[in-house]
Amino acid sequence: MPLNSPIHSPADDINKTGTLYVVATPIGNREDITMRAIRVLKDADWIAAEDTRHTRRFLSGFGISGRYLAYHEYNERKQTPVLIDKMKAGESVALVSKAGTPSVSDPGFRLIKAAVESRIDVVPIPGVSAPLAALSASGLPSDSFVFVGFLPKKKGEKNKRLHEVSGEKRTLIFFESPNRIISFLEEIQTIMGDRNSVLCRELTKLHEEILRGPVSQVAQALKDRPEIKGECTLLIEGCGEKEEIRQEDLQREIEEEMKKTDLGISDIARTIARRCGLSKRVVYEIAVRIKNERK
Repeated sequence: MPLNSPIHSPADDINKTGTLYVVATPIGNREDITMRAIRVLKDADWIAAEDTRHTRRFLSGFGISGRYLAYHEYNERKQTPVLIDKMKAGESVALVSKAGTPSVSDPGFRLIKAAVESRIDVVPIPGVSAPLAALSASGLPSDSFVFVGFLPKKKGEKNKRLHEVSGEKRTLIFFESPNRIISFLEEIQTIMGDRNSVLCRELTKLHEEILRGPVSQVAQALKDRPEIKGECTLLIEGCGEKEEIRQEDLQREIEEEMKKTDLGISDIARTIARRCGLSKRVVYEIAVRIKNERK
C-alpha cells in the first residue's frame, strides 16, 4: 500500500465496517459534543465505554441507545482482543472515555495500538480535550507545549519526574486531583521556583474557574478555601533564559534553603542549581563552605 493512501474513505461513510472510531465527548458542558460524534455513536455497532452507566445516561439525551461494552483500565487487557475480533468480523466500534478524548490520560492506547497492528482503520472523531481547552485560555505560550498528565503518586517518583521536566522551555500541562493540588503546587515551587501558572478547574461546567499567577499565589488562594472540588488542569510556564545570579544572592538563597528544609547538602544544591540554571557542582561547593563556616 502506498504511504500516501488514505486510511479511510473521504466520504467518511459510517456504514464502513471493521473500523475503530476514537470519539471525543464533553468534559462538562453537554453541548460541546459534535454533530459528527452523535452520528457515529448512533450508527456504530458497539460503543466501548470507560463508564457504561455514565455514557449510556449521557447519550440517551441524544436518542442513542446502542450496544455497550465496558472498556477501562482494569479490563483493557481482556477486552482488547474481544473488540479486535469484532472489528475483524466486520463490526464497527466507537471508543469513548468518561469525558474528553480517549487515550489522553484515559484508557484507549492499548486498543488503538492493537487495531493499527491488525490493519484495522482507526478514525479520530475530534472534540473536547481538557489540556487544549486549558491551554487556549491560559495566556501562556501555546505555540509549543508538553503534556505531562498525571504524575506518579509516590513522592520520590513524582519529584524525580518534576526534576526531569524542570528545565523544559515549553509550557507544561499537568493533571492533578483536587485533594493533592495544594501539595503539588508546593512541590513545583520547591523544584522549579515560583513560576507563572494557570490552574483550570471544572472546565466547561457551571462552576468553571481559572486562576492565574505565580505558583505560590495560586497555592495560597486554594489554602484559604474550606474545600476544593473538581479535577484540575495545571499549566506551568516553561523555564526561560536565566539572568546571571550574583554570588551574594546565590549564597543567601542557599542559606534560606538550609533553614527551611532538612534535605542534605547534595539535594539542596541540586534543587537550587535547577531553579537557577546553574551547575550543581558550583552550588554544592558554596553550600559546603557555608555549612563549614557554621560549625
